[in-house]
Amino acid sequence: MGIYAYQFAVRRRQEEPKEDLTSLILAGNFGDGPLDDIQFASFFVQLVTAGNDTTKTMLSSGLEALLAHPDQLRDLRADPSLIPGAVEEILRYANPLHYFRRTALQDTELAGKAIAAGDKVAMMYTSANRDEAVFGDSAQDFDIRRSPNHHVSFGYAQHFCLGVHLARLEGRVFFEELLRTFSTIEQTGPSRRIRSNLNNGLKHLPVRLGR
Repeated sequence: MGIYAYQFAVRRRQEEPKEDLTSLILAGNFGDGPLDDIQFASFFVQLVTAGNDTTKTMLSSGLEALLAHPDQLRDLRADPSLIPGAVEEILRYANPLHYFRRTALQDTELAGKAIAAGDKVAMMYTSANRDEAVFGDSAQDFDIRRSPNHHVSFGYAQHFCLGVHLARLEGRVFFEELLRTFSTIEQTGPSRRIRSNLNNGLKHLPVRLGR
C-alpha cells in the first residue's frame, strides 16, 4: 500500500492539480513545508487503514450486535433518535481494535505497577471498555441506551482519534439508511471473525435484506 501511494504521489505531482483531496495534501504546508513523497505514502497508509478498516469493522460488528439483540433493533426502528447512542455502544461493545501499544516517555506508576521510561505498554481497549469500575454490573451487556458511555475506542488525550466526528457520522448515517431502506434484516448463517489479535472484526456476516 505504501509503495502504491508513493508511486501515486510521484505521478500526481507531474499532472495538473485537481479539485480533490490528493491535490490539497500534496500542495499543503504542514509546518515544515509540504509533505515529500515518502511522507505522503505514510500518511496515505494511515488514512486508509484508520479511516476505512475501523469504520467497516464498526458497521459490520454493530449490525451483528443488533441482530443478536432484536428487542433493541426494534427500538431503533421505532425511535431513530436512539441511533447516535447506539453507535457509541457499538464502539464500546465491539471496539474495532483490541489494543494499541505506546512507549512510556518517563518513569511512572500505574495501579501499583512500575513503568520505566522506554517500556512498551499495551493498552487493551477491549478490557477497558468492559471495566466494571467504569460500567458497573452491566459492563458485559449490550445497551443502546447506556449513559454515560465513557468508552475509550477513540483513544485519549493527545492520541484521541482525528477522525472521530467522521466515524460517528458514518455510523449514524449507515444505520439510519439501513433501517429506513430495509424493513427486515435477517442473519442467515454464522459469522466468521478475522484471525487477528489486533483487529476485532468480522470476515463474513451473511444477512438477508428485505424491503
